[in-house]
Formats: sequence, structure tokens, C-alpha cells
Amino acid sequence: MQGTVLYLFIIAFFVAPRLAVSRAPYVLRISCGARTDVHSAPSNTLWYKDFAYTGGIPTNASRPSYITPSLDTLRYFPLSEGPENCYNINRVPRGHYAVRIFFGLVTDPSFDNEPLFDVSIEGTLIYSLPSGWSNHDDERAFVEALIFLKDGTASICFHSTGHGDPAILAIEILQIDNRAYYFEKGYGQGTILRTDRRLSFGAKSPKFGADYSADHWGGDRFWNSLSAFDQSSFKIITTDSAIKLASRPPNFYPEALYQRALASTDSQPDLSYVMEVDPTRNYSLWLHFAEIDPSVTGAGQRVFDILLNGDPVFRDIDVVHMAGGINSALVLNTSVTVSGRILTITLHPKKGNNAIICAIELLELVKAESKTLPDEIAALKELKSALGLPLRFGWNGDPCVPEQHPWSGIDCQYDRTLHKYVIDGLGLDNQGLRGFIPQDISRLKHLQSINLSGNSISGEIPSSLGTVANLEILDLSFNSFNGSIPYSLGGLTSLRILDLNGNSLSGRVPSALGGRLLHGASFNFTDNSGLCGIPGLPPCGPHLSAGARVGIGLAAFIALLLIASSIAIWMKRRKNILRAQQMAARDAPYAKARTQFNRDMQLVRHHHGNDGGSKPQTAAENGPSLLA
Repeated sequence: MQGTVLYLFIIAFFVAPRLAVSRAPYVLRISCGARTDVHSAPSNTLWYKDFAYTGGIPTNASRPSYITPSLDTLRYFPLSEGPENCYNINRVPRGHYAVRIFFGLVTDPSFDNEPLFDVSIEGTLIYSLPSGWSNHDDERAFVEALIFLKDGTASICFHSTGHGDPAILAIEILQIDNRAYYFEKGYGQGTILRTDRRLSFGAKSPKFGADYSADHWGGDRFWNSLSAFDQSSFKIITTDSAIKLASRPPNFYPEALYQRALASTDSQPDLSYVMEVDPTRNYSLWLHFAEIDPSVTGAGQRVFDILLNGDPVFRDIDVVHMAGGINSALVLNTSVTVSGRILTITLHPKKGNNAIICAIELLELVKAESKTLPDEIAALKELKSALGLPLRFGWNGDPCVPEQHPWSGIDCQYDRTLHKYVIDGLGLDNQGLRGFIPQDISRLKHLQSINLSGNSISGEIPSSLGTVANLEILDLSFNSFNGSIPYSLGGLTSLRILDLNGNSLSGRVPSALGGRLLHGASFNFTDNSGLCGIPGLPPCGPHLSAGARVGIGLAAFIALLLIASSIAIWMKRRKNILRAQQMAARDAPYAKARTQFNRDMQLVRHHHGNDGGSKPQTAAENGPSLLA
């Protein structure tokens, strides 16, 4: 065990205190599975309904502990919906937050009474539920982490471990001061604080910050009560006096926390407390003091050392001197690495024969995981939709982190230049997938291997694959791809295995691919009856692109349409001519007889005119000639 003293400070952290906080902190409380907003007793706390944050199934809940909120519903996530399920909460202001998740139990007796699963926040695994968690009225009923949220969202994920379905009762996202729990250089840069425990010594019962009427910027912390130390002789000291320097930024500890304390006695001067912790972990330890013993009236009357697992980390602690007087709050902080499972805190008096302490906080330092490139996450989500990926795959949260729970079918690699994870492998063979491959698959720029064989994926092979420069293996065999092989694939100089066997591809194989066969590449184009152009395949005729074939087909259709229209017009005109000829032939004898009669009448009238001397008649009088 190695302890390093980082800071020795009064609660104000030697930073000029702010007179007031001008705005209220951001607060979001979700009652999981609730269809309407609800209020919980006894504080009438508002919990918002659970709508559009995640999947899973809402149902009735049982509270595993009396310290959990009095809520009636929860949301659980069956393994059939995937091993990873997440609450994705948007529009969270940038800042520092206490994120707390309460666990629940499904009331149905057919369910596992105590599910065991992992919890991650923003891609970092922060907690694994231990066996027996539901039988304790303490911090095991929830997990809390202090984290900086920087991109306007909060991603809280639950990972199945094969021991029951994760069940979540409630989620709290409570904004705290940006400098709260400042512990060392590099604070907030890649480190998450997970609350292991908070203990109020001498308190009668566990309390939340709201029970202490604490400042809202304190994050409504839970303080478990401890009325006895691991020793036979001690005493509880209380006071009603006001505590100076309490409820100050950045941590805003409640005043009541310092109005009760445990002190050692003359018969057993050392004051010791033993905690069971996870081994090989780093912790941040916070120790709270106030000199509230009426027998101590000034500096120098009580001085003690503080040891962790026998090693001194603070020497000559004089609370009155360091806090500036009696009834004044003092906070000490140190970081400690624990190699075993036990952390023992010992207060050893040097003057005054007794030691005193009000409270302790133990927070685990968790290294935050680097996340996956956002553009590649977006590309995977589009691929998930295009392929109709079954629910059992999950594919929620971050594909690469936490490292213990990557997405199924995804291979990740950490890019030290980008300081992000990238996707370098996609293996979804023989999964019964349908749909198509979207063009946006090219946004997975770091892919080296793609295996989608043995599915029922259809459509054309996207030409954008030709821009994935590092691609070495492309296996799309035994699917239902159609169309031609994109010429862009010929530009993949790293491609050494290409398997397109068992599809419905047609057209000429790009010559660049054919040439690669001479350099040791392994390509398989068999069982595609329409492919041609390289050794082992039929020779190609005049090769036409798909666009050209469509154009020719369209032109032929238009030509046929014009020919059919011309024939129809010609036939109609021919029919009209024949009908006219038939009518003319039928009326010809009558017209000939009528013409002869008119001529005879004209001759008679002319003859009578010559004999009788009468005037000749005009054409109008004779009437129109039939042939006029």
C-alpha cells in the first residue's frame, strides 16, 4: 500500500469562496419504466417518466433496500434484446455530474431474484454488481460516479454477464461544482470517481443530502451511518452549534455532517476503522473533522497522526489550529493504492490522549476509456439498420468500450495518433442477415477485413468500398448480390483475399483484379453465371455497362413504339381509302344515268328555242349541271 499526501486544506480548498451560486444546478431524475411523472415520498421528489431513452421492458418493481427511492416500476433488459443496453440521454449541459443508478428487482417470481451485471458510463466500466447486493441496506443498492460530460449527452449502459436480466429502478444526473473533489494534478482529465462509500460517524441513521437540507450543488450525496468503530471503547459527541466553513464550494458538505463525531477514550486512545476494498485499486480518501468536543477549547490540546494500513500519511493534525478555531470544518484528502483487500484507517493521539473524526469518503479512481471515433459509430449504426441486424446483437453504446464488452462481430484497434478506437474488422458471417450494404460503409476507413458470407444480403456491391484503402480481406460469398463488380475494387492495392462466390453477379471482372491474380492474391468468382473476362471465366462479348444496357433497352422500346404507331396509322388510312372506293363503286350507275338525262333535256330545250323563237334560258333557269 502506497499513500501520497496530495492536499491539506480547509473545505474551501484555499480557493476564494464564492458568495453565492447564481443558478440552480441541472437535475434529471428518471423513474425507469414509469409512463408518467411521479413523486416519491417522503421528500416529494420529482421523477420524470421513462420515455424514448432506451429499449427493454417496463414492469412492476420491488425495492431491494429501504434507501432506494419509493418507486413502483423498473425497466429490465432480457438477453434476447442483446447483451448491451443503454440509456442515451441528450441535451445534458456540459459540466461535472454525479450520475447515480439505482438497481431493482422484478416482482415476477419467475425472474432471477438477484441479477448480476456490469455498468458503464460514457464507455467506461465503473461497477460490477457483487453477489448478495440485494441483501444490504447500503451503497450496494446503487452505483454513483462523478464524471465530466462534455458533448451534451450521457450514455449509461448495462452489460449482461449471464446471471439474470439487468433491472434498473431509477437514474439520477445531478450537476455538481466543476472543481468538486479536486484530488490531484490532471483532475478531470481521463479520470472518473466512483463512490465506494460515505460514512457519517455517530449518526443515528443513513441520510441523503436532502435529509440534511444540503445545498443542491452537493449532488444529494448519500451518507451511511456508523455509530460504532471496530473497537470496544469510543464515545459519540454531538453539538447544536453552528459549524463554520461548512456548505462551502466546491464540495458543499452539509453542516449537520460536522455536528456529530466519534472520539476515542483514555482506555483505548487509538481510533481505528477497517474497510474491505477491492484489491489493486487506486482510491481517493477524504477525512472530515470538526472540533466539537466541549473539553477542547483551543489549539494544541488535541494532536494526532493518521495512518493508512500502518503507514503515516498525515502527521500532527491539530483540528482547531488548522480549521481556524473550534466548531470549524476541516477536510483532508489523500490518494492511496491498496494492494490487498483491507484498508485500515488509524488515528493515533500524540497530545490530549484522544482522537476525533466526523466522517470519511472513499472514492475509487477509475481511468476513463478512450471512445470510438464518432463517425465510425454512426457508420455502424447505419449498417445495423441496412442489414436489419437482429436485436440479439445489441449494438448499443460504444462498439469498442468498455473493453470487457465490445460489440459482437466488431474488431477494434486503438489509434495512438487519434487517441480513439477505430473499427478494423467486421465479421458477421452466417447470421441470417438480409437487406443491403449501404454506401456509407466507406466511413469505416480503417477496415482491414470484412466477412459477410453466408447471409441473404442483396443489391449491388457498393462502389464506395474501393475507397477503404487498408482493406485486405473482402468475403461476400454465398449471398444474393447482383449487378457488376465495381471497378473501384481494382484500386485496393492491399486486397489479398476476395471471395464473391455464390452470388448473382454479371459483367466483366475489372482487369485490375485479374492482374492481381499474378501477384499471389486469392480471388474467387465462381458460381456467378454472368461474370466473364479473366482466366477461368467465359470470355466477354462487347461489354456494356449497366447504364448502357438500360439506355439501349429504352431506345429499343421507343423504336418499337414508333413502328407500332406508324403501322396503326397506315392501316387506318388504308382502311379509309378502301371504304371511299367501295362507296364510289356503289354510286357509279346512278351518277351515269343522271348525267345522260340532263344532257337529253338540254338538247330538247335548245331545239324548241330555235323553232319557236323564244328567248334562250340561262344556266340559272335550266338549273345546275349535274357534272358542274
